[in-house]
Amino acid sequence: MSSSEKYLRPEVIRQVSRLDLRARFIVEGFLSGLHASPFHGFSVEFSEHRKYVPGDDIKDLDWRVFAKTEKHYLKKFQAETNVTGYLVIDQSASMGYTYRQELTKFDYATCLAAALTYLMVGQQDPVGLVTMGEKLHAHLPPKSKRTQFSSVLSILSTLVPSGEANHAHCLNQLSSLVRGKSLIMVFSDLLAEPEPIMKALRQLRHRGHEVILFHILDEAETQFPFDGMVEFHDVETPTQLTVDARGMKEDYLAAIADFRGKFKEDCMHMGCDYVPTDTSVNFDKALLEYLIQRQRRF
Repeated sequence: MSSSEKYLRPEVIRQVSRLDLRARFIVEGFLSGLHASPFHGFSVEFSEHRKYVPGDDIKDLDWRVFAKTEKHYLKKFQAETNVTGYLVIDQSASMGYTYRQELTKFDYATCLAAALTYLMVGQQDPVGLVTMGEKLHAHLPPKSKRTQFSSVLSILSTLVPSGEANHAHCLNQLSSLVRGKSLIMVFSDLLAEPEPIMKALRQLRHRGHEVILFHILDEAETQFPFDGMVEFHDVETPTQLTVDARGMKEDYLAAIADFRGKFKEDCMHMGCDYVPTDTSVNFDKALLEYLIQRQRRF
């Protein structure tokens, strides 16, 4: 099965195409929103002159042109608007879980990443890919060529979620790997202690990167649709646990709300975008809602 068949099956291709059509009216606003981050706008290139009109900022007057022509012209500059993106996908074993949804968390992350690659490459923004488990794995340097879309899918098609996760270590590795201020898009279930992860994200922010954290959980992990005595297995360790699902449901839902709330609060404080979702929500709907929300902020 080819990469496009695996991760852009006909129904997924339709979803991505529909996403592109539905998002077209906000794509420009979305990307200009990204480009309006603090590290864009200082790098400019000369574009052309235009005549001065009252109200224009006189600091943009081209005095050399005035000396030659005795006419007032403004230098027009165009900000460099390309943003370099990195897709950072958690490929640890827990991401391969699904209870009753068609897509595992890893499949869901891949669909989100594919859609964002499709949109960013369409806007000629370079985008690259890394995957993480106990350490960083696959690495595809950022490019803006149209072929980058299929290159990303080709790598993703070979990946199988496995092994344990060390999110903080991987994000620290990423901080050393990425050159230049970039947009870091992380796709993970974040099933670990929040503080080491947030410390690593703070390091990325300190280096000037913009961060979007897609917190992807399975529908069962957010809604706990179990009843009676249930045996749970940790997919990354040999741990097993038998519990009375009905008796613990209220406590579990409170705990998962606190868990997500911690990430949301910390992300807000450090200026990261936090996007919580679960696999019961169509990935295109989840992404569009985020893009629209982000567009409204800029």
